[in-house]
Amino acid sequence: MNPVSRSVIPLTLTLSAIALTSACTTGTAGPNGSPGAAPAAGAARIPGMPDPAAEPAPGVTAAILFDLGPIVTDTNGFTLYRYDKDTVNPPKSNCAETCSRTWIPAKAGGDLVVTGIDRALVGTVTRDDGTEQITLAGWPLYRNAKDAMPGNTGGQGADNAWFPAKPDGTKVLLTADTWQADDLGI
Repeated sequence: MNPVSRSVIPLTLTLSAIALTSACTTGTAGPNGSPGAAPAAGAARIPGMPDPAAEPAPGVTAAILFDLGPIVTDTNGFTLYRYDKDTVNPPKSNCAETCSRTWIPAKAGGDLVVTGIDRALVGTVTRDDGTEQITLAGWPLYRNAKDAMPGNTGGQGADNAWFPAKPDGTKVLLTADTWQADDLGI
């Protein structure tokens, strides 16, 4: 090995280590390399952009899931269910206390956001605890606490009484892809 190669290799390794260390550092640094202060809440927001920490307005949205077809979600994209033991005329929730910890009522408040659903079908009902709950075609709507991500449908068919709501207020009964076959003319 020639003398130039012997000095280039350690130099290359040292520069690589410095570059990797610099690339892996995040955040801000204060004096003498101590951690810097985090930006104040809201300080990094771009003017005119919504606050990402703010709760979205309550409401309902039509969506299509590959395995179930058309369903209704809340404004966060979580599946909304209807409960066969509720009543429609007049609308009344029969899911309270322990039930409402697993089946979270779709809360209403202010102007409801309605997307892809006939607004005439969307309403509210006052629950026994005094809170307002969104209804669809008279059916109170709920979110399943076990659905961890938007689009999850873990509550489908639970207790033979819980079903995702369709945009017309009826319930999803089948998990087969029959809706796709109909749309494709098969």
